[in-house]
Amino acid sequence: MPFDPSQLNYNADGLIPVIAQEQATGEVLMLAWMNAAAVTRTLETGKVTYWSRSRQDFWIKGETSGHTQQLIELRYDCDSDALLAVVHQHGPACHTNRRSCFYTAIRGDDLVEIMQPMA
Repeated sequence: MPFDPSQLNYNADGLIPVIAQEQATGEVLMLAWMNAAAVTRTLETGKVTYWSRSRQDFWIKGETSGHTQQLIELRYDCDSDALLAVVHQHGPACHTNRRSCFYTAIRGDDLVEIMQPMA
């Protein structure tokens, strides 16, 4: 069955959340957003392309930093309202220079930094 990005359930702003996951390890890297055009661009180019809510523009991951995401597979959930981008991440995924944006754990009443920036 052919895929059409309009089949997805976008929020009121026309966006859908996307989790990026490293294909080789299963590690969750980041959360970002796509609109239908970003979904199409990602599928056409193999370069993961998000929608920047702050800049109101497309954002090809790693375009300026070189820390790119090569798309392996794009999946959507049972409600068609969230995406999983299985990727090969080149370099850190987080703008803080960490492998993942999820580097702070809540342990009891404490916040614990569980991942240091990459050298």
